[in-house]
Amino acid sequence: MSESDAGRPPVTAQVLETLVERVKERVYATITMLAVLVGLAQNTHTRYSTATVFIACTALGLWLATLVADFQAHRVVHQRLPDRAELRHLLYVTSPLLSSAAGPLVMIVLSAFGLFHLSTALWIAVGVDIASLAAWGFVGGRRMGSGVVPSIVAAVVDAAIGLGVVMVKVVAGH
Repeated sequence: MSESDAGRPPVTAQVLETLVERVKERVYATITMLAVLVGLAQNTHTRYSTATVFIACTALGLWLATLVADFQAHRVVHQRLPDRAELRHLLYVTSPLLSSAAGPLVMIVLSAFGLFHLSTALWIAVGVDIASLAAWGFVGGRRMGSGVVPSIVAAVVDAAIGLGVVMVKVVAGH
């Protein structure tokens, strides 16, 4: 044990599984948000209020849908409602779904202050979301003990998945 680990509780399998769930929710929300952002960016008539409502409602809708699914699954499997600790865990695990709106909303605010056009802000948010998918891929590769090159390949693959979502949305239109 290193000096920096002194006094820290050990990382348990349950803690690691919770982190897996949080990352999964964040990646899922990012991919979903990409489709919404591209649709908004493609529409030349998108207004600040429309973009804000769509982005916030997408994140909120994803979060609520996940809560409903998790409650349903818990009732079916455990034959009871979640207790207070399980509910707290569920809210913690699903909170990254809500945070998926933060970056795009910041870009909308910056656009409203005149830093750039709304469409540009939305496309920047798309780029940031694709970059975040790449970052997760790279970090995942490094955490698995892969070298830099395999980690870069993982980042490129994850970015390609994000770009695929964007291309489907661009080709399909809004």
